[in-house]
Amino acid sequence: MLSDVVLGKEKPVEESNPEYEKLKHYIFELENHLAEAQKHAYRLVKRHRELGQSLSDFGKAAKLLSSCEGDALGKAFSELGAKSETLSIRLQKESHQLLMNFEEPLKDYVHAVQSIKATIGDRANAFRQQCELAETMKLKEINLDKLMLTRSEKVGEAEIEYKELKADSEEATRRFEIIVQRMNEEIVRFQEQKTLDMGIAFHEFAKGQARLANSIADAWRSLLPKLDACSSAQ
Repeated sequence: MLSDVVLGKEKPVEESNPEYEKLKHYIFELENHLAEAQKHAYRLVKRHRELGQSLSDFGKAAKLLSSCEGDALGKAFSELGAKSETLSIRLQKESHQLLMNFEEPLKDYVHAVQSIKATIGDRANAFRQQCELAETMKLKEINLDKLMLTRSEKVGEAEIEYKELKADSEEATRRFEIIVQRMNEEIVRFQEQKTLDMGIAFHEFAKGQARLANSIADAWRSLLPKLDACSSAQ
């Protein structure tokens, strides 16, 4: 009797390996979460750029105001404008660092996961082909045995078909084993290298944000005495 797989009554057979299933679940979930992280990392880069541009525009506007005012107020506007433009440059620089040291590594991480997903797809196809050929071989073997018992004149032709199918089946098994080995090697490289890379990326991200926050705080703090003097003079 033909199997349900050969007849197409059920979905193609898949590997029932708990460790493999666990790995697939991990990779698929990781891809989703990494894609989300990369999207928000890009938004951070964009936000830094936009804030830097806004500060630059504000700085220019403040300088224009300074030209309309004299004495302490005009000087205060000028100082405010200059400080805003300086901070704008720092934000633009930090946005570039954020792009290169954080968003780009995340993008590479996503690509690595997608490569493993593609290998998982290749593995699934190879496994199904291997199983289907093995199933077909059983049917051919049964048919050959029947022909031999009845001394049919079709025995020779059936033997040739069986040998060809056996060769295809053995090739499919080798192909599956090669893909499994390739996938295992990809996983090892991924876990060793990319985990290290992401550890560095998150460390650089935290350092960059701390550096930027301190720089902004120091810049505005240094301006306060000059603005206080202006306020006291009024």
